Amino acid sequence: MESSWSVLDSFRGDFFQGEWPSIPEHFQISLHQYPDCPCFTAFTPELIKFTYKEAYEVIQNTVRYLMQAGMKKGDRVVLTGKNSPYWALAYLSVMEAGGVIVPLDYQMEPERMNYLINFVEAEILFIDKEKCDLVGFENDTKIKTRISLSKEKSNFIMDLPASPEKEYSRPAENDLAAILFTSGTTGNEKGVMLTHRNFISDAYYACDPNFLIGEHKDVWYALLPLHHSYCMTAVFMESIIHGSDMVFAAGLATGQIMNDLKMGKITIVMGIPLLYNKILKGLMKQVRTKGLIIHTYIGLMMRLSGLIKIIFKVNLGKKLFKALLVKANLYNVKYLICGGGPLAPETFKRYNQLGLDFVQGYGLTETAPIIALNPSKHFKVESVGKIFPLCEAKIIDKDEDGIGEVIIKGSTTCSGYYKNKEATDELFTEDGYLKTGDLGYLDKDNYLYLTGRKKSMIVTEGGKNIFPEEIEDHFQLFQQIEQILIKGYLADKETKAEGIEAVIYPSEEHYQTAGIFNEEEIKADIIKIIHHVNRELLPYKRISKLRLTKEPMEMTTTKKLKRPNILEKLKKSEDTGFLI
Repeated sequence: MESSWSVLDSFRGDFFQGEWPSIPEHFQISLHQYPDCPCFTAFTPELIKFTYKEAYEVIQNTVRYLMQAGMKKGDRVVLTGKNSPYWALAYLSVMEAGGVIVPLDYQMEPERMNYLINFVEAEILFIDKEKCDLVGFENDTKIKTRISLSKEKSNFIMDLPASPEKEYSRPAENDLAAILFTSGTTGNEKGVMLTHRNFISDAYYACDPNFLIGEHKDVWYALLPLHHSYCMTAVFMESIIHGSDMVFAAGLATGQIMNDLKMGKITIVMGIPLLYNKILKGLMKQVRTKGLIIHTYIGLMMRLSGLIKIIFKVNLGKKLFKALLVKANLYNVKYLICGGGPLAPETFKRYNQLGLDFVQGYGLTETAPIIALNPSKHFKVESVGKIFPLCEAKIIDKDEDGIGEVIIKGSTTCSGYYKNKEATDELFTEDGYLKTGDLGYLDKDNYLYLTGRKKSMIVTEGGKNIFPEEIEDHFQLFQQIEQILIKGYLADKETKAEGIEAVIYPSEEHYQTAGIFNEEEIKADIIKIIHHVNRELLPYKRISKLRLTKEPMEMTTTKKLKRPNILEKLKKSEDTGFLI
């Protein structure tokens, strides 16, 4: 079977030199093949559509404007705003001109944005309307040129004045493409430096026939923030290398997502565990309303469908559950891709039973970001996926169970952190492998299994290592629980042994719908769930302490708990929880 990137051989020499094209060079390839095909689409707040040819016309005009403003190859340009076709056009314009894009989280505080603008020495800023008047002014930064991503503000990207043409050269594969700031604690972000080679090779590995089979007629869904490397590679880059259309979501509201799925005829969705758990709970809730007999029958059919898919590689579920999937606007979806955090194996299994090809992946910003994918036709439920081709993974510092830190080497690994040699040196081993900070093991087929984060590991009195994430996974499908964080607490002062504590934010929606408002009743229900989960766990992994929070715990824009921030806040809290 040929690799997905063998198609590049016919374009090498004419459109690019070397092993991989740069991002703008690959846009040229897709423009050449599909000039009049849809490229970028949005339905909210208004219908916006660009073909590849129309998009490139805007890119060319923006490049000329940037050159007139004094931009040079290698200059850092900051981009911050909501997902939209205009965001994508700004991104590609900077790339086309040879600049280095610095996409910032739009939820970041203006003061922090200004700090990072200064840190990367940016003089050009693309920004959306809500923060247009708050970020990047002369008294705060050295920004000289501001371009709006909203027609409601001046210097809108679609209304830039025509500028004279100037010569410029597109970047090559090993040139720096972007600096992505990881979501650390305040003042602790690190700027990951990623090249064009990192992004393009990662996108091609992901769509290799052994993993995810994408094609030109697919419609990709940009649901998560594009400043994050996950959506950037798994949707933005993938749609460009296939010459496909990409639909931009206006937000994470379920109603809007359902509308986009229907209007856009979306075939490939990329999301996070929180989203998929929420959709699955909604589907199962519909099934339960049909009564006990129908509920039991569908449960049996799902298990049968799952077995047939695993044993005979036949997708029976899509026919069996067509009515249910059509109602949820999921019937036209070819693949659901999940990343950005650990997914409960039960969730993965149920989607496959329903006939939806569910592709789970693993990676980190420092690897552009995907390292492994669980192939839809050859998946292993407990694994996060098979290591990508031309990438090498090893496990170092193994314990008695063979679990150790995952390290990676290959074309997707970053070159380090911007202006941070100390952190860069710590990131790599002496022989050039990138240290992920994640713990796990590999099987004989090169499938990766994760057990947790190195920094969050809990050590019991018996010397057993416990990883919070593997316990948290057991709670993903309980509708009563909105958020859960597992942490260690000092159970024995003399031995310094740790016990297991669950910090839980109960689901207000669930309990209000159930007509339960009494705190003691909610507490009793949560304890009941913990006892249920404890019976599934080995004795040394069982939860012995509970703390209920009245406010949601802090999350990143990709809906992962900000563990360091939360743990610091919990240390200062007067509520220390109670033993159960």
